[in-house]
Amino acid sequence: MTAAAGPISFVALAAPQLARRLTRGPGVQVLPAAAMGALLLSASDLVAQRLLAPTQLPVGVVTVVLGGAYLVWLLVREARR
Repeated sequence: MTAAAGPISFVALAAPQLARRLTRGPGVQVLPAAAMGALLLSASDLVAQRLLAPTQLPVGVVTVVLGGAYLVWLLVREARR
């Protein structure tokens, strides 16, 4: 899916899991997951616009970096268990 839609779709994979961890609920709830997805994409867009101003990065680059960092964190966390 990411190959077809671009790296922004990675937000759809990370947002529900982050929202579940923040709400500490038993499952994924729609409203916190949607809010987290909107927050992640808005933050990524803001960073993409401001990081190397006046040059703008594609928002997909920022989401890949954030998503990759989150994936590495999850892998390290699970390896410690």
